[in-house]
Amino acid sequence: MTDEISEIRKQKREELMNGPTEEDEETPREPVHVESESHLDELTKANDVVLVDFYADWCGPCKMLEPVVKAVAKETEAVVAKVDIDQHQLLAQQNGVRGVPTLQLYADGEIAKRMVGMQDQATLMNLVNQFA
Repeated sequence: MTDEISEIRKQKREELMNGPTEEDEETPREPVHVESESHLDELTKANDVVLVDFYADWCGPCKMLEPVVKAVAKETEAVVAKVDIDQHQLLAQQNGVRGVPTLQLYADGEIAKRMVGMQDQATLMNLVNQFA
């Protein structure tokens, strides 16, 4: 019994020292709020499929899109990232955002699709599943 406990402790110690494994890391089930350009780069490079929602708090269609992107985050393997264009004006400009909401789908670190305006859940789910 003591050997078994020692072995478990040793295994746990190794897990803590080595950090999480790829198997331990799960796709976030909630949209991730982007903090910076490097944060967005990190998300798009580290994940196979990323749906980026460029939005503004004052935008009516953006508010209507909110439950849709939450559902996509919850129900798919894609990471859903949200970029507030008022807080990250340069990032929005670099991505050619001229109207909100703008959605960009990244597949394997590259932009695969861009959509402007309100989208329904079925459209976004189908799009994500094409690249997942």
